[in-house]
Amino acid sequence: MSTISNKIKDLNDLAKIVTQERAKKRKIVHCHGVFDLLHIGHIRYFEQARQMGDVLIVTLTPDKYVDKGPTRPAFSEKLRAEALASLNYIDYVAINLWPTAEETLRLLKPDIYVKGSEFKNTASDMTEKIAKEEAVIREIGGILAFTDDIVFSSTNLINRFFSSLSEELQEYLHVFRSRYSLSDIFEILEKMQNLKVLVVGDAILDDYHFCEMMGTSSKDPALAIKFKSNDIFAGGSLAVSNHVASFVGEVSLLTVLGQNDSHEDFICSQLNPRISPHFIYQEGAVTTIKRRFIEGYSLNKLLEVYIIDDSGLSLHKNAEACRYLEEKLSFYDVVIAADFGHGAISNEMVQILAKHSKFLAVNTQANAGNRGFNTISRYPRADYVSIAEHEIRLEKRNSSGPLRPIIQELIESIGCKQFVVTCGRKGAIVADSTGGYVNVPAFANNIVDRVGAGDAFFAITAMVSALNVPNEILGFIGNIAGALAVEVVGNKKPIEKMAVKKFITSLMK
Repeated sequence: MSTISNKIKDLNDLAKIVTQERAKKRKIVHCHGVFDLLHIGHIRYFEQARQMGDVLIVTLTPDKYVDKGPTRPAFSEKLRAEALASLNYIDYVAINLWPTAEETLRLLKPDIYVKGSEFKNTASDMTEKIAKEEAVIREIGGILAFTDDIVFSSTNLINRFFSSLSEELQEYLHVFRSRYSLSDIFEILEKMQNLKVLVVGDAILDDYHFCEMMGTSSKDPALAIKFKSNDIFAGGSLAVSNHVASFVGEVSLLTVLGQNDSHEDFICSQLNPRISPHFIYQEGAVTTIKRRFIEGYSLNKLLEVYIIDDSGLSLHKNAEACRYLEEKLSFYDVVIAADFGHGAISNEMVQILAKHSKFLAVNTQANAGNRGFNTISRYPRADYVSIAEHEIRLEKRNSSGPLRPIIQELIESIGCKQFVVTCGRKGAIVADSTGGYVNVPAFANNIVDRVGAGDAFFAITAMVSALNVPNEILGFIGNIAGALAVEVVGNKKPIEKMAVKKFITSLMK
């Protein structure tokens, strides 16, 4: 064990060792990767790499930057480093400090940087990491080399023999893989790039106040908490727009800000540069803020305070919004109505959206701020609807009956092509106008915060539905978006296309 531990070095210490070895005119060979499950493909890869020089150093991606999907890495960075150090071919091992190898290459300056044969075709590298690493290798005067041997996949082996997914979910994925290929799913994601999308809905700022529990007040029956820090995120239609912008080339946003305290500068700083916003300013109002007080360790929410004016737009401001829609709707392939029921979408706007949108996707959210008055029946027509189970039950005043007849009734009354009911841990139900009806299980493994998960699901699947895809694929992609969203506090960062593709890859191999 002592020999193995002596080979594992701090990255900066490894840089000093490399400098010393280079002074002895020894050729430095460098390999980098996750190496989550050490297998025969890795062993042959390291053996060939060692033959290219005098000293073989290996750096590995730290746990916090492994982005290969749920339950990964299967083995911690310390165990992965120990496994690598046990191989005679490898002289030194270090855990990387950054998400990618670019800065590591600049620090270590190897003579040869070696990748596996599966990376020879750079066009298949969806992350474009190899191209970036090659540019750095040229910058430091090194050489990029490839091994030539049989390719094994750690992801495939982990999925087959070490999966932590439930038996039910593994069985579902087995059937799904038999029907659809990875290229089938990726083709849909790429087609989304050509869509022109308009998002319409309420602007919300999610203000998180992280606190520490102190107990109860000595004088009143009140909870006492100690403020620690706060963070603010762009939520509502702002978050929906940011999700969309990662997948398409052109996004516009129509939303309402308060004239008195708009927070416009902050909002613009949080929007993806691809988004073209059009703001309507509600007179005498502030931009909606949902302030949440959160226990900092568990992230349990203690209290919500709404700073809101939900009286709706004045007549002339509503007319301005209606004119914008009448002039612009024909330019967009998809219109996404993110309706939180706080007054941004008036009844007149609903009629225009229903009448003139080429493809209308709607989510009507029931929350404490609209007291359950904001239901899907507001819309006389929608091509795609995504709502939560409690929202569809509220619509039909049915707390426990079977969902299928309720969904089919709404599909007929609204004229939907596809209709989704999200059911939290139970996954999602996807139905269509032909009578199709499927249950897609949830993929979430690490639930940090459920705020915004439904919005992420809706934003991505609205575009998927516009491409007329099978129900099962729509639910599959949507649940991946939801699983990624619950791993993030609030709307701290949007769902990225690359993260979705990596998640899909981890499940489909």
